Amino acid sequence: MPAGDAPDPTRATLVAILQQLNRVESMHEGRPHDQALELPEIAKLLDRFWAVDREGVKVPVALGLLVRNRLVDVEAAAGGRGAAAGPARYRITADGKRYLVEATTKSDRIA
Repeated sequence: MPAGDAPDPTRATLVAILQQLNRVESMHEGRPHDQALELPEIAKLLDRFWAVDREGVKVPVALGLLVRNRLVDVEAAAGGRGAAAGPARYRITADGKRYLVEATTKSDRIA
């Protein structure tokens, strides 16, 4: 990035969400239920992230963009008969991993 160009807070938040989902998936390999996060968990992980804290990027909006672009899957928790469904859980997709690799590779390059 050329000197003086400020990073885009929305893009930085998208990448940060993907990083957290990728980290959780790696940490809990072999335990599919634990490889996904609920929205409050993601929001808490990014609570002190500069783009969320100072720039006001909304985590639910950024997560929605990732879902719409198929970089993140939504797993709706099924409720039993008569039981209310649990909260949705979010998991990184293969496309999300590709995007994450590209985004981190580009940002690590020296111009």
